[in-house]
Amino acid sequence: MDNKRVSNKQILDKIDDLKVGDEGLNALAIKIVSRMVKLKSMEDWFDHVNRSDIAGSVAYKDLELTEQEEALGEAAKLMTLMNLFEEEEAYEKCAIIKGRMAQVNKILRKGNKNE
Repeated sequence: MDNKRVSNKQILDKIDDLKVGDEGLNALAIKIVSRMVKLKSMEDWFDHVNRSDIAGSVAYKDLELTEQEEALGEAAKLMTLMNLFEEEEAYEKCAIIKGRMAQVNKILRKGNKNE
């Protein structure tokens, strides 16, 4: 039998061909259900862990970013925020971002000199 859709009758016929009997069929059913339950519980656990705040911070720390890479990421975030605040005409926020951007640019320039 291939992986195409099959009817229950086709499955039962195939099982009859294997001559497993009711006892073997019950044992097989228990194993299948047990594996499905384990897979479902693992999937639920994985989803729960991935949604937690700690998972995001741990995964991010595992990247082991250099100071340059972190500065580039911060610069991209700041530029996006600057565009949003300019559209909202929130100029006080733009001034704060401009100050932080100067710090980030200093880090980036320092990195370019070291290369």
